[in-house]
Amino acid sequence: MRINCLQHTPNEGPGYLAAWAELRGHEFYTYHPRYFDRALPQADETDMLVVLGGPMSPNDTDAWIEAERQLIWQLLQQHKAIFGACFGAQQIVKTLGKTVGRAPCKEVGWAPVYRQSQIIPGLPASLEALHWHQDMFELPDQARLLFSSDLLVNQGFLLGTKVVGLQFHFEPAPYNLREMVMNDGAYALEDNALNQTPAMILNHGVPEANQAVLYRLLDYISA
Repeated sequence: MRINCLQHTPNEGPGYLAAWAELRGHEFYTYHPRYFDRALPQADETDMLVVLGGPMSPNDTDAWIEAERQLIWQLLQQHKAIFGACFGAQQIVKTLGKTVGRAPCKEVGWAPVYRQSQIIPGLPASLEALHWHQDMFELPDQARLLFSSDLLVNQGFLLGTKVVGLQFHFEPAPYNLREMVMNDGAYALEDNALNQTPAMILNHGVPEANQAVLYRLLDYISA
């Protein structure tokens, strides 16, 4: 399987997503459409698409953002697997004609998310997830709500059997967490409903369960 990954900022890499691909024997290719003109894969060379996070909004008018959505739309029509994290999940939602906008509060740091559906077997009832956002998405039509948090209902969804979008992050490995905090930790210091400093976020560490749950989600949509 060829997995094509769209990365939008240097400090939010694929982490455990790339580790899963290597473990399962898949080819993993990373593109940087924000920084390189026309750096997007073709639909016919994509078996699974990974769309990572970033500080931008799907409501921005950059040409590469629209080009990404055109690719997502093609893959949705072809019933191919798509995994979106944060901005990536918002891009899927926007492609499907639903709304992305400001959340009631900004979440930056570690906070629990709660399973809302048992359609994917083996998911724990709750997990400590890394939040790094101040936007939220409307649930797509026919999508199942997968996760909610104390502060935001729509934290994750499953569309059909091939598409997962998460507002939060299960993909960061410990080195990714360090990279996020070292480069963008100031984002946590203003109007953060979770009241966590960069040091608190870093010292929390990445729960071991997050890697296993991410792998379970990826196994499900790639089956």
